[in-house]
Amino acid sequence: MLTKEKVQDFLKEIEVDDLVNNLQIMGADVYIDMMAHSPAMHEKKKLEAAMKQAFASEFGEEVNLKLKIVSPEPSEIQQSQIKGKQIPGIQNVIAIASGKGGVGKSTVSANMAVTLAKMGFKVGLLDADIYGPSVPTMFDTEGEKPISVEVNGKSLMKPIENYGVKMLSIGYFSGANQAVVWRGPMASKALNQMIRDAAWGELDFLLIDLPPGTGDIHLSIIQEVPVTGAVIVSTPQHVALADVRKGIAMFQMESINIPVLGLIENMAYFTPEELPDNKYYIFGQQGAQYLADDLGIPVLGEIPLIQSIREAGDVGRPAALQEHSKIAEIYTETARKMVESLVERNKNLPPTEAVKITTMAGCSPKAK
Repeated sequence: MLTKEKVQDFLKEIEVDDLVNNLQIMGADVYIDMMAHSPAMHEKKKLEAAMKQAFASEFGEEVNLKLKIVSPEPSEIQQSQIKGKQIPGIQNVIAIASGKGGVGKSTVSANMAVTLAKMGFKVGLLDADIYGPSVPTMFDTEGEKPISVEVNGKSLMKPIENYGVKMLSIGYFSGANQAVVWRGPMASKALNQMIRDAAWGELDFLLIDLPPGTGDIHLSIIQEVPVTGAVIVSTPQHVALADVRKGIAMFQMESINIPVLGLIENMAYFTPEELPDNKYYIFGQQGAQYLADDLGIPVLGEIPLIQSIREAGDVGRPAALQEHSKIAEIYTETARKMVESLVERNKNLPPTEAVKITTMAGCSPKAK
């Protein structure tokens, strides 16, 4: 027969008795209230799984363990450490991502950056696509090199600036025709230096142009800075949207928990220059809208497939700079919706934590 004494002895044996606040036994039901080791969500999950496994092994499957685990409040030291992970002077860090390559994510990032700058915001753009940097080309800054400046006694990189946007990219440090052949840890280290060892100054937005997929670089970013929110870029066709689901799922993992501000549908339709009112849905119609409705996230904008966008990117002058043009209006509306989604996110959700990369089992909130 299961008794309170047996359970208490077992709790001492597995060395969790000091965490237990209340223990009650009613027949085959064991009710335990206990405190987790730390405020981190992964500690709570690990403790719950370990307790259930231990009780099943010791008392059999017929015993029903009813656990209530609460997290301790962060100490003052822990709270100050969390705040310390913020990049001084930067209000919002926005990750711009895609599930797959070839959807025009870097073009969208460049045009969103100059649009926000035109709207009066202080904007930075970090080209985190280590293996395929395109920001130097799109901003007509190829061949430029960041200089070193001293800030508060520390030597920092000064970002390159054009069109009101401060930029850093691995393309400024490697030659135009030089391939970056690095393993993951080297790429991550270079990226962290561009984030932390740069004189970004005061910024309303730091946009991070992520590479395609869900690999090392993405984990390095969310480990290094508390990303305020993510914007996902996709094209309308089914094969692209299937990969977008995976990208969104990464940000929405409970252990990562970065809010997705919305979806931008790039190449949504084709409009020829001579027929500006005609729309041809080459890759399908409203694919992103259906996905967004399914996942409960907003569509921030539908960017058309227009020749001038490509031409403008190739010559280093983003299309959103074309005053009174249709594409500039579309990007302005898209940026406005992103800011609205961000304001809503900051009003209703707590600040994002940086994430600690643990083992092959996944990620967890960074130790505080």
